[in-house]
Amino acid sequence: MAFVSLAAPAAAQTAILPILDHIHLNVPDQAKGVEWYQKTFGGQPMTEAPDRLMFGDTRLIFLKNDKAQPSSGSALDHIGFSVADLDAKMKELESIGVKIVNPARDVPGLFKLAFVEDPWGTRIEVVQDPEKLGLHHVHLRAPDPAATLAWYKEKFGGDAGKLKDRIDGVRYGGVWILAQRGDAAPSEGHAVDHIGWRTTNLDAKTTELKAGNVKFTTEPRPLKLASGTMVNFAYLEGPAGAKIELVQR
Repeated sequence: MAFVSLAAPAAAQTAILPILDHIHLNVPDQAKGVEWYQKTFGGQPMTEAPDRLMFGDTRLIFLKNDKAQPSSGSALDHIGFSVADLDAKMKELESIGVKIVNPARDVPGLFKLAFVEDPWGTRIEVVQDPEKLGLHHVHLRAPDPAATLAWYKEKFGGDAGKLKDRIDGVRYGGVWILAQRGDAAPSEGHAVDHIGWRTTNLDAKTTELKAGNVKFTTEPRPLKLASGTMVNFAYLEGPAGAKIELVQR
């Protein structure tokens, strides 16, 4: 698979780690969210806090919210997991009562795929991509997908390329950021509330992004995790109202 490394400001290359740090989901019961995703897609518990699972280099973090709207149609429309045998996985999911949105189908030149929904409204694409099993992608929604992907590449680095030489995206570690065309509701308050990148210097990165007219909705501040670990975080607004977190661990 070929990737094209586009030029990015030096600060973006040095201040942002080349991975997607986390995806933040809204659920009414955090423990049940952890249990469901661990059982269904195999995430690993973490010692830093009980409200999260690790999928490769990316955390899935659960925020308590019993009024979240479905993710479909928001700026963070859905997330994707890849499995070795999609037909077998769909039978398993159906047997435990998971809501099937679109049954499995084979897209020639791409892979087999299907759509399901978790119990709290997160739309999930399940694909059979042997090149990358586990957490596979985050699919954005925006009126101009090309401009949206270019914005993420400029602000957070990553590798621009084409998934299976067909779908434009930006890859952070093993996770793709993809985008589809469409009007979108802001992601905050939806089942996929926000996504986050990790920076080595939050204050410097905040200053850099503000200079590029990025709107911050929460200024940098400290947070103590359940393990006692201190982190610093801030929130900013991405294209089409996507909520984005910057964190310095």
